[in-house]
Amino acid sequence: MHPKNLADIPKAYSPKDVEDKWYKYWYDYNLYHSDVDETKKSYTIVIPPPNITGILHIGHILNNTLQDIYIRYKRMSGYNACWVPGIDHASIATEAKVVAMLKEKHITKDSISREEFLKYCYEWKEKYGGIIFQQLRKLGVSCDWQRERFTMDDHYYKKVTEAFVKLYKEGYIYRGYRMVNWDPASKSAISDEEVFYKEVQGKLWHFKYPVKDSKEFVIVATTRPETMLGDTGIAVNPDDERYKHLIGKIVVLPIVGREIPLFADEYVDKEFGTGAVKVTPAHDVNDYEMGQRHKLEMINIFNEDATTNGNVPKEFRNLDRYEVREKVITRMEELGLLHKVDNYTNKVGYSQRGNVPIEPYLSEQWFMKMTQLSFPAIKAVLDGKVKFHPEHWTKTYEHWMTNIRDWCISRQLWWGHRIPVWYNKETHEIYCEVEQPDDIENYYQDDDVLDTWASSWLWAQDVFTNEHDQKYYYPTDLLVTAPDIIFFWVARMIIAGMHFMDEIPFKDVYFTSTVRDTQGRKMSKSLGNSPDPLDLIADYGADALRFTMTYIAPLGQDVHFSNEMVEIGRNFANKMWNAGRFLLMNLASRQTSAQNIKLDPSLKNKHIDFTDRWILSRFNKTIKEFTDALDRFEVNAASKIVYSYVWNDFCDWYVELSKQRLYQGSEEEKSAVLTRAILLFEEMLKLVHPFMPFITEEIWQLFDEKKAGESISVSSFPKFNKDSVDENSEKEILFVQDVVTAIRNIRGEMNISPARAINVFLKTDRVTEEQSKYIKSLVRIDELKVNAHMEKPKASASAVVKGCDIFIPLEGLIDLNVERTRIEKEIARISGSLEGVKKKLTNEGFVAKAPADVIERERMKMNDWEKALEKLKAILEDLK
Repeated sequence: MHPKNLADIPKAYSPKDVEDKWYKYWYDYNLYHSDVDETKKSYTIVIPPPNITGILHIGHILNNTLQDIYIRYKRMSGYNACWVPGIDHASIATEAKVVAMLKEKHITKDSISREEFLKYCYEWKEKYGGIIFQQLRKLGVSCDWQRERFTMDDHYYKKVTEAFVKLYKEGYIYRGYRMVNWDPASKSAISDEEVFYKEVQGKLWHFKYPVKDSKEFVIVATTRPETMLGDTGIAVNPDDERYKHLIGKIVVLPIVGREIPLFADEYVDKEFGTGAVKVTPAHDVNDYEMGQRHKLEMINIFNEDATTNGNVPKEFRNLDRYEVREKVITRMEELGLLHKVDNYTNKVGYSQRGNVPIEPYLSEQWFMKMTQLSFPAIKAVLDGKVKFHPEHWTKTYEHWMTNIRDWCISRQLWWGHRIPVWYNKETHEIYCEVEQPDDIENYYQDDDVLDTWASSWLWAQDVFTNEHDQKYYYPTDLLVTAPDIIFFWVARMIIAGMHFMDEIPFKDVYFTSTVRDTQGRKMSKSLGNSPDPLDLIADYGADALRFTMTYIAPLGQDVHFSNEMVEIGRNFANKMWNAGRFLLMNLASRQTSAQNIKLDPSLKNKHIDFTDRWILSRFNKTIKEFTDALDRFEVNAASKIVYSYVWNDFCDWYVELSKQRLYQGSEEEKSAVLTRAILLFEEMLKLVHPFMPFITEEIWQLFDEKKAGESISVSSFPKFNKDSVDENSEKEILFVQDVVTAIRNIRGEMNISPARAINVFLKTDRVTEEQSKYIKSLVRIDELKVNAHMEKPKASASAVVKGCDIFIPLEGLIDLNVERTRIEKEIARISGSLEGVKKKLTNEGFVAKAPADVIERERMKMNDWEKALEKLKAILEDLK
């Protein structure tokens, strides 16, 4: 072992001096590239491909840290670990960005050809796409950058096309004229899963529709007055006595003058509103179904941007839907046909991408039949071939999959995978193949592209560009993703894997927590509560951010995050740094060190006492608990296990215990103790490495001169050795810890300066000479007496731990009279406070009216003060 010059070791750890240096080192030596190696078992993760429009947010930090923890852990555990990075073309989001960019250049999408537009898209992708990967490098992700993929790469594009053609020929894909969710912002159909609902405080307008050749009116209620211009019927429940005489009559549609039938349908709830429903088959899903049943006319009144078209009266044409709403209301009022207006809370569907209210819209689209395709995918999860973590997501998955609807897979966009369908110009016959027809001049291609998810569902299998790689790395091992895309992506990838590969796409799915602020709100730019991860990395370091995110994120629970929490990780990094620096400072090196102790690996099993057996036992137990937690996907628990060992066992106790021998032992004993401590510290760094790669690499490299390309990240992960577990040593050290802690507490309670040496009497017969030596060194004891039959000395503080009475004579250490007076005053103060809170809690009026949390707070105060009072009285008794 040849440690580096001590001048290389700064007093304080500085992430900014370390992180970029080591990422460049890992990248330059290509440490994370994986090739097929039949002598090793593969462990594969495919990154959930971020959009090319994406930039790093706090959710990405948690997601990618989790992936990196597993890939580093498995790599160090001997697996051929492969983490495939890549980005998604993100049809709607990217097209919107490019359209906005062209607008700044005074160019509209409609004014240029498709080819020109796609050229701009690729230029935009080259300029902005992948920014997120440059940012992720700052986090320390150990991806195989040679395998970076893009969903529009030639190979991947062809695989998407092949999948469409196969499904079309198998009868799963069809073209149909159906009601779809229409996004007026992108002017495209979107799937049900791309719609989210907002509660909107709106109005319910009641309109009177005149019955033809009668003085009667039918009153209908609507939240969307503008759609009345497309009404083609009025529906009532067949059992509704109020309207039985009108069934079969004709109603005259106000403003338009169109004659529409009044008919009966069991769908209508006679208890809701007036019991009569206006029917707009082209602009409402349920109305569409009724329209189909009763052969109503389907009148589409909207253009693709949700302005009105030529199917409405002239004065209402080419206006925004909300402008039309106001005009319709005004006109109905003028006609005396506005019956009343109620306030009404309504759930309105919004487009996820466009963030505008969607329009139910009759449109010809491509659909995929999902029922049959979903069966093998349901079975794969219910049989446990694919495991969800947390497991409760299995029920959510099963419910959605067993109620699955046909998937609208076409989008009216240009950027994306163009549907491989051509139409004969004369016969309109469909040609669906991977390659275009030979006589292409007689055909024209479908204009639509595929839904982005209809390409990314192949991600787990087709990021591998040859059969050799695919057979070796597929199925992948772990998918880490957000639960909000369980339907968009996770379910569909399982469907694709089972259909195209006859195999699951991954074995485990880890659903990440939702990151919220301390008030429980979701992080968002609009709320101003979403921190920039790059700022956090600059302020605290990547390791600190990585560790904190796992430390505060239990599996299956929301994370409540604030910037200040990153101090958890920073403090942990500093703790390790200080312990590592202390060990290095005792080494003999090219500069004079504090101790000039030589390392000698041949002495590592000599001069061993119970503290060495204890720390080795705790280390092996930690390995077992830590790896078991990771294997159960309890990453949060694993972070706490390693934190406890490093902070408490090694740094707080073992380093302090070692000082006695490092400072007072023989030269050989010093060498043995320091050699053993450093070897153990290096192994401990390997446990921490998957969570905190930069600082562990830095310290690991400082301990020894390493060869070029050597890295802790490709070293062997520590293995559990049950022979090193020593319960007796753990009991011995626990006794020492309890005694030392009790003595320190007495010092604090009695205001005895830590610098003052004290006398300690232990009434027991179970303290060994070795234990006594360490107790004396840790708490500045002048004289330590051990006797199983001693009496309690006069005016002494006392404590009891595990059957051992501890006495500390106070004469000469403190002014007993002053201390008694202080404690008596404190007893009087707390007694008064306690009396006050007891009166509150016995006051029936207070208990009946006060909120539950206030009452609970008062009870906790009472309990705390009762315990404090009991303790103070015991101390006062000791001072007599």
